[in-house]
Amino acid sequence: MKNPIRVAVTGGAGQIAYSLLFRIASGETFGPDQPVILQIIEIPEAMGALKGVRMELDDCAFPLLQDVIVTDDPKVGFKDANWALLTGGKPRTAGMNRADLISANGRIFVEQGRAINDYAARDIRVLVVANPCNTNALVAHRNAPDIPADRWFAMTRLDENRAKAQIAARAGVSVGAVTNMAVWGNHSDTQFPNFEMARVNGRPLLEVLPDRQWLENDFLKINQQRGKAIIDARGKSSAASAANAAIDTVHSLLRPTPAGDWFSAAVVSDGSYGVPAGLVFSYPLRSRGGGEYEIVQGLELSDYARQKLQLSWQELLEEKAAVADLIG
Repeated sequence: MKNPIRVAVTGGAGQIAYSLLFRIASGETFGPDQPVILQIIEIPEAMGALKGVRMELDDCAFPLLQDVIVTDDPKVGFKDANWALLTGGKPRTAGMNRADLISANGRIFVEQGRAINDYAARDIRVLVVANPCNTNALVAHRNAPDIPADRWFAMTRLDENRAKAQIAARAGVSVGAVTNMAVWGNHSDTQFPNFEMARVNGRPLLEVLPDRQWLENDFLKINQQRGKAIIDARGKSSAASAANAAIDTVHSLLRPTPAGDWFSAAVVSDGSYGVPAGLVFSYPLRSRGGGEYEIVQGLELSDYARQKLQLSWQELLEEKAAVADLIG
């Protein structure tokens, strides 16, 4: 049997973590032959609820789950962790503007970045799920100077999955028929699911669905506002689909990307496609497996697409300015 890997999960008593932890413990996330040790982190006020989650994990008797550590101390939670899935953050409350949310969450991710830097395993990879995830990832990354930039990811896979589902429904095909759907930019209303490069059963999407007016308007709006629509419908955020997208992201990083395709995640920009270097920006990626990836290069972007990218990176520059005191 393989040696166990240590997986740190923050916000462990929250909805996303509750949808995620059991799928990690079962072997679905990291593989059916990969033992795991869960290191689950919460704030002190939620430790009672987290103990209940641990009881349920124990009661499932997962053969691959070697140990469960529950803690409110990031130093303990990130100790020797090989992966960190950061699902916990301060939610937006009534009357709170986005800048206030960014600042409040930034302070949380300063502490987490420092703990990851000082206590995690040297092969750590970090996926930030808690919103605003791009800038939360930037703050944590900048407070972990010993962890290479290519180990940090912010989750835009949920946006990709939503876009594929919308296209599949419109085209009358299965979701698996939709490929090359990359989400560029920020996980916000400025995100750009690039329908111009997507394919359906190998054919360009714009040949299958030539209704560009629908794509530029209804399709983008549905995708950009999907989270709010789910909250309006069920009174709670999209926890299960977010957890599923986190697992999809891990899978895409651990397995080689199918030839000719790509997947979406926000990574530290190297300046590709004119995006300012250092921002955490979502690109189309290809994985070599084992957590290694590359930004897909050489794609010909239309003027329309470039305008969408610029709108998103300008928003990220504004968010960066809002946390300037936290990133040095």
